[in-house]
Amino acid sequence: MKIVIIGGGAMGSIYAGHLSTNNEVYMVDINQDVVDKVNKDGLVVLEDGKENIYKPKAVTDSKGIGTADLIIVFVKSIFSESALRENMHLIGNNTALMTLQNGAGHEKILSKFVPLDRVIIGTTEDNGAVVGLGKVRRGGDGKTNIGSIAKNPKVSLEKIKESFDKSGFKVEIHDNIQQLIWNKIITNASLSSVTAILQCSMGYIARDEYAWKMTQSLFNEVINTGEALGLKFDREKELEKVRMTSMNNPEGYTSIYADIKNGRKTEVDTISGAVVQTAKEVGVEVPVSEFVVNMIHALENSKRDL
Repeated sequence: MKIVIIGGGAMGSIYAGHLSTNNEVYMVDINQDVVDKVNKDGLVVLEDGKENIYKPKAVTDSKGIGTADLIIVFVKSIFSESALRENMHLIGNNTALMTLQNGAGHEKILSKFVPLDRVIIGTTEDNGAVVGLGKVRRGGDGKTNIGSIAKNPKVSLEKIKESFDKSGFKVEIHDNIQQLIWNKIITNASLSSVTAILQCSMGYIARDEYAWKMTQSLFNEVINTGEALGLKFDREKELEKVRMTSMNNPEGYTSIYADIKNGRKTEVDTISGAVVQTAKEVGVEVPVSEFVVNMIHALENSKRDL
């Protein structure tokens, strides 16, 4: 397959590297230094106690590549639409678009560029971090969960699974992929957003009764919205997962916390914002989630106003 990875961060690099062992892979990134380093010395992935070198083709400009069989979007979600618009020449009549980004609602952006039956959404249990120019650390090799929300997808998920599995991933195809996406968004929308507002560690949430009350309110709104979509949750079990995520990461910090701290735009619109938007569509009241989204955007703006 001809696969184009848009975004050369940690996750984009992990997928570009591994997929290049079994496919024609291009990694598109705006950082010329990264592109030059990868093309010269290869993409280094620290995994399983060793350094593995992979050889995807890296570019800052994707013109000349031709149309892709599969495009995987790995940029920060707030840049997804602009990144796809800049690379529209990669999209042909049979090109599939895939997102494994955090949050929900990404299919609404991707379906602006291809019909919904060529959109693949999912989650990844892999994790990684950039440790140097053209070098990333892979922190795990968990499952890649994929699926389509179209009734009759024109994408062969089995073909994608076969290609990914041969490249070292563990792909599972799900008929109800939205359930997994919402299972994952529960923690982000109820705990991570609070850490951003309070500028605190994940561990603080379970330790402080007021922070925990706010997290519980957000949790209930996420669950209520998901249930209105027809999804099913074990509330007690899911709330305990959120609490244990906090307790097991006493000094851990979320990406949305870091974005606010460093004056960057956050991905709140595809996390708590996705809950708010979906709640409007299904007729559920989510006042605390609305407050959180407004507060985080206000914090983003206040940083730029300094």
